[in-house]
Amino acid sequence: MSDFYRFKLKLEYDGGNFHGWQLQENAPSIQEELEKAVYNYCQTECRFFAAGRTDAGVHALGMVAHVDIPRKEKAYKLMDALNYHLKGVPISVLDCEAVDEEFHARFSAKKRYYRYHIINRRAKLSLMRGKAWHVKQPLDADAMHDAAKVLVGKHDFTTFRSVQCQSKSPLKTLEKLDVSRDGENIYIDTSAISYLHHQVRSMVGCLYYVGRGKWTKNDLQNALIAADRSALGYNAPPDGLYFMKVDY
Repeated sequence: MSDFYRFKLKLEYDGGNFHGWQLQENAPSIQEELEKAVYNYCQTECRFFAAGRTDAGVHALGMVAHVDIPRKEKAYKLMDALNYHLKGVPISVLDCEAVDEEFHARFSAKKRYYRYHIINRRAKLSLMRGKAWHVKQPLDADAMHDAAKVLVGKHDFTTFRSVQCQSKSPLKTLEKLDVSRDGENIYIDTSAISYLHHQVRSMVGCLYYVGRGKWTKNDLQNALIAADRSALGYNAPPDGLYFMKVDY
């Protein structure tokens, strides 16, 4: 590693046309576009590592990644170069800083934050199409917020875990799960050290059931206790999910 230099990047992206962060055999990914951009800059294949692997269609406002490049460069020059080579691609490098080899975007992370955005109105989406979950029927955000509290803490989240999840354990500690309304906008904000595959979308889908009056707080509690994917009420679409930031 002595001939390489590590940089920490803060990224924003529209995940709508990508099949998630991770490299895919025959589908576009965020990682692929970044690695093409850095190759165009330094003519060396360099691997990017992210704080989280967002799914297909999921967006980011503050994803953190790191990359090792074979030249000692000013951080702002690397940021400008990557943004130049990403022109026409809905990925932006918002910040860049040189870090030591001990830093790892994934393994050094202490807490990850996500936000899910629901637009609750009858009219179809135009400007926010693909950027939020459009729900026409009225939702009771207060009931959703109250019910969300049963999911906070350390639990077996098997019910909210994708069958493709590769995590060794279904036990996760959810530090925050808040639901708030601002006019037609409903925001579900959550933070944890780490999450299971599809966990946030699955929790949002069940809170949607509560907001519709299809489920009670007790129903949500029972779904959690069941520790069985078949007890899941609904899996929310990826459109409204945003990776917000990371604590290190």
